[in-house]
Amino acid sequence: MDPENPLQALKTARAEFEKLVGEIRPELHRYCARMTGSVVDGEDVVQETLAKAFYLLPQTSEISNLRSWIFRIAHNKAIDYTRRYDRRFGESLDDHADLAADSQPLEAREMAKIGLSLFMKLTPAQRGAVILKDVLGHSLLEIGEILDTSVPSVKGALNRGRAALHKLGRITVDAAPPPLDASEISLLERYVTHFVAQDFDSLRALLAQDVRLDVVGIVQSRGDVQVGGYFHRYSGLSDWSLQVGSVEGRPAILVFNPQAPAVPTYFILIDWVDGRVARIRDYRYARYVIADAAVALPEP
Repeated sequence: MDPENPLQALKTARAEFEKLVGEIRPELHRYCARMTGSVVDGEDVVQETLAKAFYLLPQTSEISNLRSWIFRIAHNKAIDYTRRYDRRFGESLDDHADLAADSQPLEAREMAKIGLSLFMKLTPAQRGAVILKDVLGHSLLEIGEILDTSVPSVKGALNRGRAALHKLGRITVDAAPPPLDASEISLLERYVTHFVAQDFDSLRALLAQDVRLDVVGIVQSRGDVQVGGYFHRYSGLSDWSLQVGSVEGRPAILVFNPQAPAVPTYFILIDWVDGRVARIRDYRYARYVIADAAVALPEP
């Protein structure tokens, strides 16, 4: 690290690390989204994972497989994250290593019908094994390295996890999502109206004094003065149009490309406190997040 400018040296090291892991970030998100049952929570875990990996990297003497090392951190972070919100799972598969019989992988068509929430009905070991094998295509040896367990235990977890998802996929009936909060929809519609009109003064007036901004994967800012400059960046762009909708049952701003308006390309989440914007999460530079999301437009 440059003793003359340690802050710049840290920024340079961070940029080099982000470039190194950039190729696996979408794959890492697919894993974390299924481990947490949410594309939004999954991206939070991705960020926590990369922050910890960046911190640990200089302290780690030898890493034979960087990808597996980062996925192991992600696996543990995902478990910690779900426990933080009092989500509990079933028994450990370590006591069932004898369940090593070959099982049928989940077919692509079947996997497409399985919502992220169904993965939450599996134990962490089952979830990790099924996602790594049937979604991401890792070998049993790689899975054992990531989950820090033996290949027989991986086979047992995979067998039981697949069996559970096959069964859940047959009996699960899609339930109607709960109605969106009308007051929050109204606030979002007001926000979108100002945004589309590029009435940035009105948008800045909506910001709470300690508002937080996360342009996911790019920059984080705090405070109404710093965050206020965020809106002007959109004034020079033409690849967006906005509609109010929902992502995973929560009100959201869906962003469409006017040249290909059939499906949203990414989304923006707004948190409100007393009618003011308390937090903005913009996924413009993390568009992979929307790939597995349950997205809907409000009823006309």
